[in-house]
Amino acid sequence: MDRKLKIAQPPGFPFNLNSAVDNLLKNEFDHYRALQQAHPYMIENKIAAIPYQHEKLNTWRENFKGVSFDHEELNFHLFGAVDDLWISTEDDSLIVVDYKATSKASDITLDAEWQMSYKRQMEFYQYLLRKNGFKVSNTGYFVYCNGIRQGMFNDCLGFKVQVIPYNGNDDWVENTIIEIHTLLNQDQVPSHSNSCAYCNYQKKVNI
Repeated sequence: MDRKLKIAQPPGFPFNLNSAVDNLLKNEFDHYRALQQAHPYMIENKIAAIPYQHEKLNTWRENFKGVSFDHEELNFHLFGAVDDLWISTEDDSLIVVDYKATSKASDITLDAEWQMSYKRQMEFYQYLLRKNGFKVSNTGYFVYCNGIRQGMFNDCLGFKVQVIPYNGNDDWVENTIIEIHTLLNQDQVPSHSNSCAYCNYQKKVNI
């Protein structure tokens, strides 16, 4: 009997320490948001901005809700949860901010090939905000917290924080969404991709 197995995509790892750093950063920026003052990271990096206040901010930060847009032509509901938004004190444009946490010996850059997903994520947030009628800066920021491995633990984990600017371009988003819509509505199931680990796993378990 020829039996095909259906294997669900394995879930992602629960990065609990990263989530804790995210939560602490949100609490800290919310403190300065309530004061409508620039965070020390902004002042140190000469960023002319303050944390943005909006009644929907908590929704925009919530997973599976986030900033949303209904693409009526394609009948798609698009959404993405931002970590934070700042507002420029020079031109009132919104600035997308993403928190990241890691631990490595060298300074953080955005040059690794796998970090392209971070950049696309930020550009997608910029796209969603623009579709909601907001003026959005092309420049976003990654607040990158790098855990320090030197010295004693003493129940305390220290971080070196880098605020890294990224000049985004969301021109790719609309065409990609159209391609996804076309793929989902075609009659033929697409073939496996050799570059996809999940496809290769599914292929091997069905042998």
